[in-house]
Amino acid sequence: MKLLIRPAPEVAIKSKPVRRRQMRHLRQNIRKLLARLDHDIVVEGSWDRVDVEVPDGRGLAGPVVEALLRISGISTIQEIAAFPFVSLDDTVQKTVAAFADRLDRKSFAVRVRRHGEHDFRSIDLERLTGSALMQAASDARVDLRSPEVEVRIEVRGDQFHIARRRHRGLGGYPLGSVENVMSLMSGGYDSSVAAYLMLRRGLRSHFVFFNLGGVAHEVGVRQVVHYLWERYGASHSAKFISVPFDGVVEEIMGSVGHRHWGVVLKRQMLKAASEIARNNNAVALVTGDAAGQVSSQTLTNLNVVDRASDEVVLRPLIAMDKETIIGIARDIGTEPYARNMPEYCGVISQKPSTRAQLSRVEADEAAMDPLILARAIEAREDTPVSELLNTITTPEEVDLVKTPAVSDIIIDVRHPAEGEQSPLQLTGNEILKIPFYELNRHIGELPSNRRYLLYCDRGTMSRMHAVHLKAEGHENIRVYAPAL
Repeated sequence: MKLLIRPAPEVAIKSKPVRRRQMRHLRQNIRKLLARLDHDIVVEGSWDRVDVEVPDGRGLAGPVVEALLRISGISTIQEIAAFPFVSLDDTVQKTVAAFADRLDRKSFAVRVRRHGEHDFRSIDLERLTGSALMQAASDARVDLRSPEVEVRIEVRGDQFHIARRRHRGLGGYPLGSVENVMSLMSGGYDSSVAAYLMLRRGLRSHFVFFNLGGVAHEVGVRQVVHYLWERYGASHSAKFISVPFDGVVEEIMGSVGHRHWGVVLKRQMLKAASEIARNNNAVALVTGDAAGQVSSQTLTNLNVVDRASDEVVLRPLIAMDKETIIGIARDIGTEPYARNMPEYCGVISQKPSTRAQLSRVEADEAAMDPLILARAIEAREDTPVSELLNTITTPEEVDLVKTPAVSDIIIDVRHPAEGEQSPLQLTGNEILKIPFYELNRHIGELPSNRRYLLYCDRGTMSRMHAVHLKAEGHENIRVYAPAL
């Protein structure tokens, strides 16, 4: 199978030097990610296209297209059939065979591009092909302006290509072709969507998490960060930086007037994130703020918050409503994580200020011990995102089962997308598909006289949730770990 990839329009209109650099980034990203599927996949290209050749007979067509749909900087992906150019009639016949059954009662247009010397014009092939398709398809009609189906033929020297199927890409810029940013992550809808939009824009991102809720909160955030990176940013390495912020929260509540708690907390986070960003070659901070969503996100308060940082603060959600944000989260796959993420807010004021004055906020902050923030920054832990799920520790061990008994029920707790890519297959046991974010709701509905083995690919998520369920009194929970 051959694939023709066109860059996003914003890449195509750049100056030649910039376009060459961005296309080089795009080819490198595609090559790196597709090599994870098969090292024999060939990726080549020029200033306006990327050509991908996938070995036949290995079942790679679906996974390759799926991977390309998650790479930023791509406008369209066309599945190409390649043939030797014999004659106009032969080209028309092969095109009719590929498209006739797809044009019934639809409008279409034939688009031809030629490269090289030929004794015919592009319009000649368009007219011949269009006429043949009209005869072969039932009630088809030509519409050159806005056709339902575009029949694309490309003639290159002594070969021609037919574009069989066309997929819409992610758009944006190739990841790594713009600058680096530091995304502030809480694990909820807003921060995960904001981080995704920056990745789509070609901005390589590191992730910083300010821990207000202990191990359970951090485990949830690690999962959504790893999911985002694995799905949309795995062509580049990234860091997950966890900052223990419980001491800072305690200092705020003891030293700052309660009406300024939320604003001061945001300012302390930006101060810490700025220092961490400078140490990681990141030139901007990314937050999930949306104008007016909560008291600390009024324009007046955002202005006060921003004064705490020398770095530019990017807010890609600033004009979005919550429904739009949740819709994007659903589309990109982070909605289940966010919906089930525990809410941790360490500084909730009864009557928070919506129009804080910078001078008063700075006066409140002056009463704080600056060493508390410095110690929190010093105590941060950096983890490569690629290893994020392998470094989760749980406070209690659970029993691991390598070979299940016939009566055991296996619960596949993976995200549905992971389960579809790598189905769990067992012949002697019942398998229930209950994603981790629905476990708490459904576990009480299951018969208590059976033993349940939780399963995930790495065993990390299954162990964490088994520990949680065991702590809640479910003694019939174990972990299925076939790789022991």
